[in-house]
Amino acid sequence: MSPTIRLHNTLTRSKEPLRTERPDRVTMYVCGPTVYNYAHIGNARPAVVFDLLSRLLRHDYREVIYARNFTDVDDKINAAAAAGGLPISAVTDRYIAAYHEDMQALGVLTPDLEPRVTEHIPAIIEFIQTLIARGHAYVEQGHVLFHVPSYPAYGQLSGRRTEDMLAGARVEVAPYKRDPLDFVLWKPSTLDQPGWESPWGRGRPGWHIECSAMIGQHLGHTIDIHGGGQDLIFPHHENEIAQGTCAHGVLYCRTWVHNSFVTVDGQKMSKSLGNVLLVRDLLAQAPGEAIRLALLSTHYRRPLDWTAQRLLAARQTLTRYYESLSRVAHVAAPQQAEPDPAVLESLKNDLNVPGALTRLRVLLTQLDDADTDSQRAHAKSVLLASSGILGLLQQAPQTALAALRPAALMPSAQSSDGIRIETLVVEREQVRRNRDFVKADALREELEAAGFMVEDTPEGPLLRPAVKEHA
Repeated sequence: MSPTIRLHNTLTRSKEPLRTERPDRVTMYVCGPTVYNYAHIGNARPAVVFDLLSRLLRHDYREVIYARNFTDVDDKINAAAAAGGLPISAVTDRYIAAYHEDMQALGVLTPDLEPRVTEHIPAIIEFIQTLIARGHAYVEQGHVLFHVPSYPAYGQLSGRRTEDMLAGARVEVAPYKRDPLDFVLWKPSTLDQPGWESPWGRGRPGWHIECSAMIGQHLGHTIDIHGGGQDLIFPHHENEIAQGTCAHGVLYCRTWVHNSFVTVDGQKMSKSLGNVLLVRDLLAQAPGEAIRLALLSTHYRRPLDWTAQRLLAARQTLTRYYESLSRVAHVAAPQQAEPDPAVLESLKNDLNVPGALTRLRVLLTQLDDADTDSQRAHAKSVLLASSGILGLLQQAPQTALAALRPAALMPSAQSSDGIRIETLVVEREQVRRNRDFVKADALREELEAAGFMVEDTPEGPLLRPAVKEHA
């Protein structure tokens, strides 16, 4: 019997078997981007991580309802629209289209639902009215605020004490609050700001209420999985729990899943450092599949340090796989093959992608070592089905290889020199696998003579330009 999916639940701080309201159905909501600019690599990590989780869920559950929202009204959006003299929809439509293009290039499947905040204003207003009627929210100076002391369990998700929460980021201090931790559900809009009519005057929703209202409208009062980046735990998800629980008196979400941060060359991404990496800029350097593999190469709950080396390693890993698949392109693989049990077991253990990738290398060896077309067909089908859960190796080999040739590294990706270097790397890895270390050393020396150093890593050989020694 296939093992149960186990996920680390941020709320309980433990790895737990996934619990769902119905045995054949799972609901998942993930906080999507605020669309005022192009997606950066930090935005891409949760998109890829939860795309992987959705693929795994679809393998085990007959029905999966996956929603990922777009925040399309926000002060940053308002500022971008005002600067260009545009309606906010002109800004948000542009960046939603760009986000779709970028995520599609990374192999991220479109979720079942992509709700936009501006399409749910009536639901938001109704949600706020419920909180007021139940004594958990109040109106003050044109604002509607959630009263945090009315929910004694506040702080359980983040594990923060009151003084820590007050010192945390994005807690606004305002004279109209009854308690410093109270947060805005609805705020007034000036004539030059986007706004909607409400019982409290023309205004717009606060950030936190938006997700709770969209979840309630599309997925119900209790959902099975809520995901997002680690930076959303407090205050956003903490506030969602308070709103959802107090509005309906039931459990808001069973399992909370959060991915960790992305740094760049060991530093936090920031505009001041000039190291914010946009996905579309990276796509000009490498194919999306390589970016996807690089994002998956570190466990989702650990910080991921993005480097050129990591991207190059992912590119080289995919090249090795597609080289092998190219050699068996003439072999028809059965279409309905099941993923390898060990790959599934790793993924069901809190999305242990590094473990799954280790098993994929074994499946690649089995394909390379197959002696007959029958064996090759079986090995190929299992490899493709297993990598498909990860969203990898689903392209035609020659198409993928053409995109993977590292133009920036080689004299020319299509030149005889570039092809010769790649051939030497592949040949050396093959002889190393056959334990012919004398031949492997000879090939290493040949690569060094051509100006390249090769380093053997757990993920496979890593190629770098040789550093010339100065006299």
